[in-house]
Amino acid sequence: MKPKLYILISLLSGTILFSCKSANKLYNKGNYDEAIALASKKLQKNPDDTELQSLVDAAYRNAVSTHESNIRTHANSNNEMKWEWMYNEYAALQNLYSITKGNISVARVVKPVDYSSYLETYREKAADIRIERGDRLVLQNNRQAYKNAYQEFQLAGRLKPNDFSIKNKMNDAYQLAVINVIVLPADDFRFQYSSYNNQNNNTINETVLNNLKYNSGNEFVRFYSEWDARNQNLNIDQVIDMRFSQFNIGRIREDRNTRDVSKKIIVKEIVYRPDSIVYEYAYVTAKITSTKRTISSEGLLQVNIRENDGRYLWSDNFRGDHNWNSEFSTFNGDARALSESDKQLVNRHAANPPYEEEIVRHIVNEIDNNIAGRIRDFYRRF
Repeated sequence: MKPKLYILISLLSGTILFSCKSANKLYNKGNYDEAIALASKKLQKNPDDTELQSLVDAAYRNAVSTHESNIRTHANSNNEMKWEWMYNEYAALQNLYSITKGNISVARVVKPVDYSSYLETYREKAADIRIERGDRLVLQNNRQAYKNAYQEFQLAGRLKPNDFSIKNKMNDAYQLAVINVIVLPADDFRFQYSSYNNQNNNTINETVLNNLKYNSGNEFVRFYSEWDARNQNLNIDQVIDMRFSQFNIGRIREDRNTRDVSKKIIVKEIVYRPDSIVYEYAYVTAKITSTKRTISSEGLLQVNIRENDGRYLWSDNFRGDHNWNSEFSTFNGDARALSESDKQLVNRHAANPPYEEEIVRHIVNEIDNNIAGRIRDFYRRF
């Protein structure tokens, strides 16, 4: 038991020593707030550690001095953001108060000061400035200004989270900044296979729309179906239309080749005695006919993004392919002339070609995998 206890004490001592060194390292780098936070946790576990006590005391005094110096500098600034800068400094000081006040071991070493009254004062001033900046931006009457205004109101809302007037301003700015985009059903007027036509349209449209709805790539872009936009009475800014410019279901192509094979085999065996056997050989032949059937199909979908007035912004083509093949062989002649690989081909049955619906589904799925990502990339840079 004693060796185990010794090891445990050694490990704990090593951990405390390492933590103390880490806090010292932070202190020496001038990261006083982080040094206090780390040293305070360790002092709570080991309240009689004089080295940690000294470190916490020095770090707290230096941290307060640094933040108060920054506050005085900001107070003398003519920049309208000075209130928020001062608020951030008081927020850091109040955080130190929270760390140290609730820790009895630390509170004995330092005399933490409560800055909550200052925090509330400068929170109000900082929020008011953000609101004023947002209001000025809205008056510029352009989409980029509305975006910036939304961000100003958003920051004001973080300072005053329960202020509904700020939330209303933020919502109004967002509605002015957002681009409403409708995704039209794929137009496949050249698509020849009407039995699969409607299902094909719905598959592409629903997949693309759902992918973009929940991951637009730009918080100021919203995607809707035509029905949703009309139902919500939205003002549409841009339209995405999709159409198959090409869709070819291939016909079966059949390639045949014939080859002759032969093999020398034993046709007779004469046994004179156990150790004297005479074999007679002969050649057997066969003619193998190999057939390879292939179907190559392709679809080309054009995707366009245009303004509501018809002006084109972006266009791209998306290709999907489907290739099917089946190979088998038949023969005439003596089966004994066939090699093992020949036998495998001969025993293979001709596979049935896929249905047209299966081919179309494969091509559509291949196209689907790329559309939403490319549209998202466009709007991410928009």
